[in-house]
Amino acid sequence: MARYKPLAKKLRLAKAGKQNRRIPVWVIVKTNRKVMSHPKRRYWRRTKLKE
Repeated sequence: MARYKPLAKKLRLAKAGKQNRRIPVWVIVKTNRKVMSHPKRRYWRRTKLKE
């Protein structure tokens, strides 16, 4: 990726990076393990973002 990034793109990438976390442990505990995975989780090599 280019070294120079427009601010808007940088903010979008930062938001995507923050969203790309696992669900918190307290959610797993609260739902008695019914909710285990994050459906919108993204792996950087498999799924690319629309930029």
